[in-house]
Amino acid sequence: MVERPEGEPGAERADAPGGVADEVLDQPLPEGVRRRVVALTVEWFGALTVTELPPPLRQYARFTPTRRAKFAGNAMAAALESDAVFRQRIASKLREAQPELADALEQGTPPAAADPLDVAAAAYVLRPEGWVKLVAAAGEEAQRVRAERVGEEAERELARLREELAQARGEARTEADRVRADLEATRKENESLQRKLRSALSDVRRGEAAVRKGEAALGEARERAATERAAADSELRRLKARIAEVEAALETSRRSTREGRSVEDMRLRLLLDTVLDAAQGLRRELALPPAAGRPADTVDAVAPGRMTPRDIATRALSETDPALLDQLLALPQAHMVVDGYNVTKTGYPTMPLEKQRLRLLGGMAVLAAQTGAEMTCVFDGAELAAPVLLAPPRGVRVLFSKPGVTADELIRQLVRAEPPGRPVVVVSSDREVADGVAKAGARPVASTLLLKRLART
Repeated sequence: MVERPEGEPGAERADAPGGVADEVLDQPLPEGVRRRVVALTVEWFGALTVTELPPPLRQYARFTPTRRAKFAGNAMAAALESDAVFRQRIASKLREAQPELADALEQGTPPAAADPLDVAAAAYVLRPEGWVKLVAAAGEEAQRVRAERVGEEAERELARLREELAQARGEARTEADRVRADLEATRKENESLQRKLRSALSDVRRGEAAVRKGEAALGEARERAATERAAADSELRRLKARIAEVEAALETSRRSTREGRSVEDMRLRLLLDTVLDAAQGLRRELALPPAAGRPADTVDAVAPGRMTPRDIATRALSETDPALLDQLLALPQAHMVVDGYNVTKTGYPTMPLEKQRLRLLGGMAVLAAQTGAEMTCVFDGAELAAPVLLAPPRGVRVLFSKPGVTADELIRQLVRAEPPGRPVVVVSSDREVADGVAKAGARPVASTLLLKRLART
């Protein structure tokens, strides 16, 4: 008897008295039958509620039939094998859908026109008496059909291979005939080429003899040319060396002449500007009339009083008066050279050197803008590990002495570079510097005088 769900008509347990013992497959379920069983289960899976499904299959309740067949096929096959209640529920749905097939299986007379795989799948689910034989017979039938199909395909493949072999043999015969014809033509062509080769070899031997004779003559000519070229190269190198010496001497002479003329022109032009400005300033100072006499001089009138030597003496300024520096810088083309660290260490020695430089240069920039005089500030750079990064202010030239040269020597070089007659003011409290620049024609002033003047800006 077929197992039926409890409570349904005709249902009885296999282990109940009078029931039929369960039949068991002695080999794995054939693959074709297994696929049909999974397809039947997927078809009626959605008709069951979640509570009617085995726990392992409840997670696939909301899947589409395609996804169930793809992801839950193995789980469904295992549930049908192990869960009799689930199998009875699927069998009940199958019996409702295909009652004729179910009745025929229970009576032991499966339809002859039905697909053996469908019959085996239905028998596996319904489990009628003798279902194991039906499943085994379906598996054997599927194997027989597969074997027949494979045999037919093998015969078709063999026929195709035979046709290809016959075709290949025909092509091989054709190719062999063509090759034989080509070989005969090649043999004849080879004989002709051998005759030509023998003739060419004879020509080559005569040509080689001529080449050897030409190479000997060429070697002699090359030796003569190499000797002549070596002599020419030696003479050319000598001439190039002589030309280089002459050009170097000429360039040195030109540079010396150009530098000398440039320096002398600069010194002369600066001295000329100084003389012209001094003459104009002297003319303004002395109030010289444009001519010796004018008609107005004949008019009788009371003339204003004139400055006496005593009045001129009262105009003299002290060496510590900042106005003295203003008068010196007001001279035409005046140039003030400042001993930087001598001034900063006198005025603000406690500040770092960087801030000392910035403070002094800032004051000198204001003074240069006020007076219009040329200004140069010199710092001692002999002990600097690296060049000082400094942006000089407008109107102030900033110089650092080179290694091995002191700032005092650089100041004396600046004074000697000026033309005689130009007013040069050197600011330094160093007595040695003051005496040295005084001998060179410059006017030394103390550092305190500049500090006082800068304090007024």
